[in-house]
Parts: sequence; structure tokens; C-alpha cells
Amino acid sequence: MLTLADIIEALCEFRPSEQGSVISDAVIDSRQAIPGSLFIALPGERLDGHDFVSDAFDRGAVIALVQRVPPGDHTLLDLESVRSKKDIEISDDPVCFLVEDSLVALQEAARFWRKRQDVRVIGITGSVGKSTTKEVVAEVLNKRYRTLKNPGNLNNEIGLPLTIMRMTEGHERAVLEMGFYVPGEIEFLCEIADPHIGVVTNIGTVHAERAGSIEAIVKGKTELVEALPEDGVAILNYDDERVRQMAKQTTARVFYYGLSPEADLWADEVEGLGLEGIQFRLHYEGETVKMHIPLIGRHSVHTALRAAAVGLVEELTWQEIVEGLRSEHSQLRLVAVRTESGALLLDDTYNASPQSSLAALNMLEELEGNKIAVLGDMLELGPYEQQGHEMVGVRAAQVADRLITVGSRSQMIASAARRAGMADDLIQECKSSDDVIEMLQQTLSDVDVVLVKGSRGMQMDRIVSALETTS
Repeated sequence: MLTLADIIEALCEFRPSEQGSVISDAVIDSRQAIPGSLFIALPGERLDGHDFVSDAFDRGAVIALVQRVPPGDHTLLDLESVRSKKDIEISDDPVCFLVEDSLVALQEAARFWRKRQDVRVIGITGSVGKSTTKEVVAEVLNKRYRTLKNPGNLNNEIGLPLTIMRMTEGHERAVLEMGFYVPGEIEFLCEIADPHIGVVTNIGTVHAERAGSIEAIVKGKTELVEALPEDGVAILNYDDERVRQMAKQTTARVFYYGLSPEADLWADEVEGLGLEGIQFRLHYEGETVKMHIPLIGRHSVHTALRAAAVGLVEELTWQEIVEGLRSEHSQLRLVAVRTESGALLLDDTYNASPQSSLAALNMLEELEGNKIAVLGDMLELGPYEQQGHEMVGVRAAQVADRLITVGSRSQMIASAARRAGMADDLIQECKSSDDVIEMLQQTLSDVDVVLVKGSRGMQMDRIVSALETTS
């Protein structure tokens, strides 16, 4: 188990004779502290973690990494003083460890702890589908190995180190989602995580506003396969030309998945079964396996392919892979609920990009009923903003019986839908979620199927919360 002595060794490059407190978890929110927690006090734009050190200790935290002395009466260890003395007396009292930069200290401690663990790491990146892929891959690997994964969306320079600090000697595999906003970020995460297997889902325009261009996004995602060792494996989407070309940038073995027989693992006869999931055939080295899994939407076959590919690389049996894919816990993002009127509400409000919105509309097409698409602004698309919204508008016109847009950017969705032939009286443009709630509360019936999709910043989840039945 991780101890105070490990933290000191990671940051001071010497190990004290006493182990000190055992660390049960690592948190940046004092409300999440439990007995034995390591609390990292991070300064923020609105809140400063240093103001909550006492609260973390009251909840059971035993160590706090701080970059200034926090309010309250705490035992204080100074990093520079400890380094110079090469000696320290460890007590059982809660300790504030004063460092130059608390985030850098967390990252250094995570890098140290990762090197101490005999765990094979599977890194996952891509523009769309990372989180669901992470969940399904972990379900598959859990059929044989004790597996750690990022909780929620802890996939950045803070979340990934926090996850690694939760590794124990009992873990055999770790599935780590790696987010991308700027070039060099995934390279940095790989330096901490040291992945042996890298999975790339696809390349799209998500976060293009910050990354700058699709070329920058490709370069950023490629950092994962470039970081893999020679005896590692790059699991690449054969159906995405940009991902397929990443094979040239790695010394690791390449394993392709996709819908083409040219891939190492491929699928055909893909059929969407609405809310009953999907069915398809998997092909690998002359074997064919028929599958029926609970993931919703035909696009989910790629998620299944990724998870099966990891399972095959990690030498699981087909029985283990099939059992993992059939897990009911894997449907992470989209949730189907009923409204008071009996309408079926498809909650896909976690986030939105052109690619994920098109996939959601394709899934809506598979369902029976009067199809209503409620689509909000897609943020952070940069130079691809107009193109992305118009693509979604055209597809909405082909799929939906009624279109409701939310936000100023989504006016481009509505305009494109009109140009694609959707009648003007079937399109409503709203400024806010509240307008949509009021409209749907008055008009929904039990024959309606409503897809709600939009970027997180648009608060589309409020629509679902207001309309979902409480019975």
C-alpha cells in the first residue's frame, strides 16, 4: 500500500526508516476525503484547495500536499528542509507537506508509484468513444484480471495521476482514458502511465477550438502510439484513415480492428435492435463468433471491437470476452427513460461532437415511434463549427420527424435541416433548455421517441431531469 514514506521518497529521493500512514485514496475535493486519504490542495480560479485542508483532515485525510501554509494548526513538513536533512521523524498526526507546486508533486508521486507497480497499462484515446471504450475494456479484462480504471472522466493531467495513486499490489491491469486538449498532453500522460497497449478510437473535430486544427488533433492522439514500447501493441481503427496511418509512427506491434476484412479483427452483419442492443459477427484468424450485446446503436460495434481486441491481445478466451461484452454495466453514456406522458427519452447529454451526434441520430433511426431530435450547441469546434453543425442538421432532416434546437450555434443545424428538405413547421429553435422543457411538457405523447443531445455546457441534462417520470 502507498504510504507517507513513498510520498517522501518520490519527492525527496530518499526513504525514511518509518513507513508512516497508509494512504487509502488521493483526492482534490475535501468532500471526497475518507480515512487515510491524501489530499492535494490545488489553487483554482474560484476556489483554493488550501482553504479546505482542515475539512479534509476532519474527514480522515492523513496527508495534504500544499504549496502554501494553509489556515489551521497542522503539522508541517517542508520539502526543502526534508531534502537537506535526509532524515525525518514521522508521527501519526495529519501532515501538511509543503512543496513548490502541489500539482507537480502529485504528478511526480504518481510517476514514482506507477514504476513500483507490476501492472500492464492500457491507454485509450480518440475523439469520440473513449469513456465507453474504457468501461467496456475494463469489463472484459475483469473477467480474468483485477483491473483499475479512471473513475468518471478523470483523464487529464490531474485525473490520471489521481487514478494511478489508487493502484495497489493486487492490480494486474489498468485501463486509463487519456484526454487531449493541446499538443504534448498525451505524451506527458504517457510518461506518467507508461502504457504497454494503446487503443485509438477515431479522429474528429472535438476540441479543435483549443487544438487548432484536425492535423494538430491527429498529432496529439498519435503521441499515445509513439510512446508504446517495442513489445507493446497499438490497437488502431482500420476504418479511420487518419488512425490507420498511425501505424507508421510506432515501433509497437499493430493490431487493426474495423468493419473491413483487411483488419485483424473485424465485424459484419451488424444489426441494430433498438433498446435491445446490437448483434453482429466477429471474425479473427479464421474463427467467427456471433454476438448480441446490450450496447445501443450500430456505431457501438466499434466499441465492442476495441474491447475484444484488447481481450485477444491479453490472451483472454472468447468465453471471457463475450461475457465481458454482455455486461449490463457497459452502457455508460446513453440512458433511456420514460416521461410522465409515456414518451421514451434518450438521454445522451454527457457531451456532443459532430461524430457522436451523427451516431446518436443513427441510433434514433433504428427505433420505432415519432422521432424528435432535441439538439444543442456543439462547443469547441473551432474552424469546423459551421461544417460540424450543418452535417448534423442534414442528418437530422433525414432521421427526425421533428427537430428542436437549443442555442445560437444550433441555428446552423436548423438552417441545414431546412435546406435538406425538412418542413419549416417541423423545426423549433429555442434559446434555452427551459424553453424546450415548457414546449415538450405540453406536447409529448406515448408514441414519441426523444433524443436529447448537446455539449455539456448547454445543460441539456436539465431537459431530461425535468421530463423524466419520478414514479
